[in-house]
Amino acid sequence: METTAVRGRLTWQAATVASVTRETASVVTIELDPPHWPGHRAGQHLDVRLTAEDGYTAEREYSIASAPGEPVAITVERLEDGEVSPYLTGELLAGDELELRGPVGGYFVWEPGEGGPLMLLAGGSGIVPLRSILRHRLRVGSDVPACLLYSSRSWEDVIYRDELGQHGDGVRVSYTLTRSQPAGWTGHSGRINQALLAEVAWPAEANPLAYICGPTSFVETAAAGLVGLGYSPERVRTERFGGTGGH
Repeated sequence: METTAVRGRLTWQAATVASVTRETASVVTIELDPPHWPGHRAGQHLDVRLTAEDGYTAEREYSIASAPGEPVAITVERLEDGEVSPYLTGELLAGDELELRGPVGGYFVWEPGEGGPLMLLAGGSGIVPLRSILRHRLRVGSDVPACLLYSSRSWEDVIYRDELGQHGDGVRVSYTLTRSQPAGWTGHSGRINQALLAEVAWPAEANPLAYICGPTSFVETAAAGLVGLGYSPERVRTERFGGTGGH
């Protein structure tokens, strides 16, 4: 039976843009103030709709970057041939309005009661929902240990770099850079593979709960790699997008 809450989440509403924060040369975080927001869970997403003067509309789905209880935020990567992201990353200003609906999704979410340890794998802007999970963990004071492996093209492309560098207290963050590495780089290089996962991931005996988000090829490789290490497929949750910045 459809409930009022469900109908409310699926209703478009005009949200005021509270702030636009530059993360990298091609990525911004947009904080939104919707008049009617039912609250979200860590790992959910929302839909954004733009309407042109001639009535043409374009809709895109974006992971929610903020933790439950925080102002709603999305993080958007500019796609040069995109219909929506060039406007969101280059023209949108605080005080503007965006049409949105949500939150949406119940599979790729984490609640502290689900335990861990958490194994988080991000490819590019796939870091966005995992950031929500890490912020949620911190806000509720969870002691569930977490390991994040973040694959990015270069150090300059790492989203939330300063924030991720401040994590401590049970959170271990590792990076692998696939295209270029800065001088003196001591982290990992190249794409995620079985050998890297074997080195970085929690052992299967710990019965980890894994969340993987990124482009399809990244997600498939990472998920197969974890299962190959003995992870239970039922505890490997995936979310994928077609390009390098769909979320």
